Amino acid sequence: MIAQPYHLYVERTDATKNMARYYAMEITGTLFGEACLIRSWGRIGRRGQCMNHHFEREEDAVNLFLTLTRQKRAKGYRPSAQGLKVAN
Repeated sequence: MIAQPYHLYVERTDATKNMARYYAMEITGTLFGEACLIRSWGRIGRRGQCMNHHFEREEDAVNLFLTLTRQKRAKGYRPSAQGLKVAN
């Protein structure tokens, strides 16, 4: 059981470089009681790629979530001006 929700959707755009990227993450619980960090990324408006990380402890999933959040902020990703979106 996940103690609290963890969701992130950020974008990085630069019209001069024709760059329009998104990065989304969330932590969910699995049927087996593990924590799963789901990441998806790609060009805004496209399907992109997805990766799942499974952890026995929620703490490990949260640590990776926070590390990746810091890395994306350092690269210039910022929250969307239109609010939370769902990336499929």
